This record gives sequence, structure tokens and C-alpha cells, in this order.
Amino acid sequence: MPMEMSLPEFEDAVNDAIDQIPEDIMREMSNVGIFVEEEYVPRPWEDPGTELLGIYEGTPLTERDHWWGAGSMPDRIVVFRGPTLRMCSSREEIVHEILVTVIHEVAHHFGIDDDRLHELGWG
Repeated sequence: MPMEMSLPEFEDAVNDAIDQIPEDIMREMSNVGIFVEEEYVPRPWEDPGTELLGIYEGTPLTERDHWWGAGSMPDRIVVFRGPTLRMCSSREEIVHEILVTVIHEVAHHFGIDDDRLHELGWG
């Protein structure tokens, strides 16, 4: 049975995770918003059962060039509430998974790939 946590409580936990990102890193984040959504909707080419805890959608800082900027839509980091609650068995685990997810997706904004994140323990 999935854990229960209201949307406002979940959003507060995401905000707490964001607050744990060092200020010097936050200053380097450019044109990115962080959101909470209930469920990930798999793309047509993905397995319909795909569940993600979070996703980074955008152009990593390491790939931005002179073409990037004027008129570019903000990057998005989304933390998905439903899958997080389904995989966790305690409030502490939910809070921990939210932190790991936020750090993981912020790292993608900085161009760090999944393999490296797993090596660092943020997989």
C-alpha cells in the first residue's frame, strides 16, 4: 500500500530539498523551474508502464552555445508524487527520495549523466 502524503506536504518536501542545494550551485542554475506533478506520462516510444520519480527536460548547461538563450523556453525539473509515494514505505524514505530526485535532476541540468550519478550515489 502506498504511503500517504498530501500534495502541499509533498511540495514542502520538494522545497526543503531545493533549500539543501548549496547557494553557489543555485546561483549557477539558469532558466530552470522545478515543479511537482502527480504522474509521469510515458512518451509514445516508451514502455507504457514506465514510472519515473523525476525528469529533467531542457538543455544542460554544458550543451548551451551562442544559439541558446533568446527565446529559449525555461528548462523544467519535475518531481512525480505518485511514483515516489508508491515506492516508499515511510515518511522519512519519501523525504530522502525527494532529495535524491531533486539532486539527480539538478545534476542533469549541469550535464552530469546517469552513469556518473550512479557512481556518486545519486542514481
